[in-house]
Parts: sequence; structure tokens; C-alpha cells
Amino acid sequence: MLPLREPAAARPGMTFHQMLERIRYEGAYPTRERAEDVTHAVLGALGRQLTGDERVDLAACLPTEAALVLTSQIPDLQPLTGWGFVKDLATRTGTTPAVARWDTGAVLAVLGHLAGPALLDRILTQLPSGYALLFGRAELTQAA
Repeated sequence: MLPLREPAAARPGMTFHQMLERIRYEGAYPTRERAEDVTHAVLGALGRQLTGDERVDLAACLPTEAALVLTSQIPDLQPLTGWGFVKDLATRTGTTPAVARWDTGAVLAVLGHLAGPALLDRILTQLPSGYALLFGRAELTQAA
């Protein structure tokens, strides 16, 4: 009998500091502190959207500090679409939707790399429409 899902394995060697430096590079942020603020905001917002095994497996792929930010959030009862996620982040951080979209893309690009393609596919299957683009993937829809 085949398992329903492959367990996620933490990617050794990436520290929280290294993750922040990748996010700083992706987002072209001037300081590590700015990258850290953005990372906390986006991880917290994502933690309010993900549930179940995908949430647990993603946390296992992240450095401990990032996993704690993700899992410290209580998931929302009504998940947001990708655009709703960006608007909510903009409201919570006091920025524009354009800045929130940029910040989201910078953080989720690195998270997608850490998660790997199989886990990212599962995450995108769980989330409402619009998240694939936030992770830097094409938004594919099934033909009717």
C-alpha cells in the first residue's frame, strides 16, 4: 500500500539568517531588518490560511524561527483568495496593495523553494485561487 503523501523533510543547512538574506535579495530590501519585518508579516498571514498536514509539513521545512511565526497563527475559518490575502496583508501592515504584493512574492518565492515542488503543489491545492501567482507559478485552471 502506498502512502497518501510523502513526509516533508527539513532542508538542512538553511538558517533563519540565511533565509532572511534570500528574502532580502528577492525583495531588494535595503536592510535585513526590513526583510525580517516583511517575513514575519507574510508568514503570519500564511499561517492564518494554511491548515492540516500542509501547514505541519511546511513548518518542518522552515528554520525554527520561521516555523514558529507560521504556526503561532490560528487559521481563519474562511480562507482568503490570493488577492484577498494581499489586501488583508496591506491592511494589517499599513502599506498599499502593490507593496504587499511585492512583499508576498519575495517571501513566498523563498518558501516555495524550501518546500519543494511536491509540497508546494499540495499547498496550492489546499488554498483558494490566486496563490500560485504569489508563489511565482502560473495559475492553471481546468477546462470545463
